[in-house]
Amino acid sequence: MRPLHRESHFIARIGWLRAAVLGANDGIISTASLVVGVAAASKSASDVMIAGAAALVAGATSMAAGEYVSVSSQADTEAADMQKERRELAEQPESELDELTNIYIDRGLTPSLAREVAVQLTAKDAFETHARDELGLSSHVVARPVQAAFTSAATFAVGAALPLLMAVLSPPSLIPWIVSGGSLVALALLGAIGARTGGAGIIKPMLRVVFWGAVAMGATAAIGRLVGHAV
Repeated sequence: MRPLHRESHFIARIGWLRAAVLGANDGIISTASLVVGVAAASKSASDVMIAGAAALVAGATSMAAGEYVSVSSQADTEAADMQKERRELAEQPESELDELTNIYIDRGLTPSLAREVAVQLTAKDAFETHARDELGLSSHVVARPVQAAFTSAATFAVGAALPLLMAVLSPPSLIPWIVSGGSLVALALLGAIGARTGGAGIIKPMLRVVFWGAVAMGATAAIGRLVGHAV
C-alpha cells in the first residue's frame, strides 16, 4: 500500500494572512506618511516623535477594533446561515437532499451519481456537507474575530514601529527622506513576504504596495510642506 500523500494548501492561511498583511502594510504606510508630513511641516524632532507614537497606539487600537467588528459581523452572518441550514435539515430533509443533488449535477455529475453522492454524504454528516457545498463554509475560511483583531493590532504595531525607529535614528533634516526611502523598502519586502506566504508571485504585490505607499507619503509630505510654509 502506497503511503498517503499529504498536501498543505495556502488557502488554510487566509484567515490570519489577510489580517497580518493588512495590519503591517497599514502600520508602515499610515505612520510613515504621518511622520513625513509632520517632518515636512515642522523642524522639531519632538513633534515628529509624538505624532509617530500617537499614530502607532491609535492605529493599532483602531485596527483591532475595526477588524473585530468587521469579522464579527461576518461571523454573525455565517452563524445565522448555519442555524437556518440546521432548521431546514430538520424540517425539510428531502428538499435539502434534492438541493444537494442539484448542486452536484451543476458541478458535472450525472443525476444518478449526484443523488448517490448526496445520499452518502448526508448519511455521514448532513450539516457539514451542506455547510461546505451549499454555503461554502469550511474550517479554514470561517470567520475568527479575535484572531483577526489580535493579528491586525500586533502587525500594525510592528509595521508602525519601523518608520518611527527610522525617525528616531535620523538627523531631523533628513527624516522625510530616510523615513520615505526606508519605508518603501520595508513595504516591498512585506509585499514579497505576503505573496510568498500565500503562494503567489511576488512582483505585482511588491509594485502594488510600493506604489500606494509612495502616493500616500508624497501626498502627506506635500500637504505638510504647504501647511508649514503657511504657518
